[in-house]
Amino acid sequence: MGRVGSSYDNALAESFWQGLKRETMHGKLFSTMQQARQEIFRWLTYYNTRRRHSALDYLSPIEFEQQHHKTAKLQLTA
Repeated sequence: MGRVGSSYDNALAESFWQGLKRETMHGKLFSTMQQARQEIFRWLTYYNTRRRHSALDYLSPIEFEQQHHKTAKLQLTA
């Protein structure tokens, strides 16, 4: 945590919330709270499994994890 009101202190969190708002909620009106929750859950599932992240060399989290496990196994056997 950093200073109050400084988005530069917590850039990753700010980027996450900005992406959620832009990709999920911008310009949309939801009929019910349940519909909004489902859309956010859908986006979170996509973000955490398939969306490519620059911090992971533009791999999806699943691809990054698979690559990491493969590398770890090779190091253990060597």
